[in-house]
Amino acid sequence: MSPKVAIVHDYLTQTGGAERVVLYMARAFPGAPIYTSLYEPDRTFPGFRELDVRPMEHLNRIGLLRRNQRIGLPLFGRAFRKLAIDADVVLCSSSGWAHQVRSQGRKIVYCYAPARWIYEPPQLFSGTTRSYERLVRLGAPLLRRADQAGAAGAERYLTSSSLIQRRIREVYGIESEILAPPPALPTAGPESALDLAPGALLMVTRLFAYKNAEVVVRSALESGRRLWVVGEGPDRRRLEQLGGGRIEFLGQVPDDRLRWLYRNCSALVAAAYEDFGLTPLEANAFGRPVAALRWGGYLDTVVEGATGVFFDQPAVDSLAEALDRLDTTAWDHDTLAAHAASFGEDRFIARLRQLAGEPVSC
Repeated sequence: MSPKVAIVHDYLTQTGGAERVVLYMARAFPGAPIYTSLYEPDRTFPGFRELDVRPMEHLNRIGLLRRNQRIGLPLFGRAFRKLAIDADVVLCSSSGWAHQVRSQGRKIVYCYAPARWIYEPPQLFSGTTRSYERLVRLGAPLLRRADQAGAAGAERYLTSSSLIQRRIREVYGIESEILAPPPALPTAGPESALDLAPGALLMVTRLFAYKNAEVVVRSALESGRRLWVVGEGPDRRRLEQLGGGRIEFLGQVPDDRLRWLYRNCSALVAAAYEDFGLTPLEANAFGRPVAALRWGGYLDTVVEGATGVFFDQPAVDSLAEALDRLDTTAWDHDTLAAHAASFGEDRFIARLRQLAGEPVSC
């Protein structure tokens, strides 16, 4: 008899890699309810509308929280600790609080990173007030204790990359298993052309300062290369001014247009500090190489010389040298696509089902 599985995710108010992973989890366990703090259908992937999503009503009715979940950071941990789920297996998708949920069944955590706003707050306070930052810092010791207690209650930890595997070991003292998620965007599916001439560089990222988008924009401007930028964030207006109308800022685009952009770009530039190098796999699936920062998750998903090139620093000169190497290398479409396929959905789903269906010793 198949175990009764429930899925728990921090919040469903955006379209990011973690939300795509939750959709894969839902495909692994059809009919499993998805518990979350906040759910804003218009701000996340439309696939969730077809699933049994169960937000916390006392939080979800607050529209301000659904539009800006960061202002509620101190509230969510307590809310998840009060949530008790009746299931044989609770699969937590967490970079914040979902792993703190209570359950009599087995708890498996897929951790994208230990909560950055507790352990590495400077990256996340952009756009908040100084008083809010001080409030979170003062409460951090108590929040860390609750966070670590939630982690200790899990039977198994999974994660996406060797970088986060090391971080989980440092923060929680837990040995996790690397189970890289599939490329988020399937190549098969609707595709809508944009009124753009093919052959530009492509960058797909949220526009925050630590994503290093400015380096890519400046490099494109200085080299005369065309650049398409997909993504939103507080840095967009400044970057658009820097681009002076010479860079195409496309905002958040639907999957049908993103497919066209991947298929028609010359290459992807991935300059952000990322825990998992997801966008290089997407580009490879469409037969496009990558220029990636030699850091973090990109080390797990980019094979130098075969699927892309690395640059050592988030600096214009370093990126420019990498782009020159990229331009002068002959890339094999089949090699690129085969590399992306090795991270496929079937492998990911099979391992989740195996872990849910078999007893796992700690």
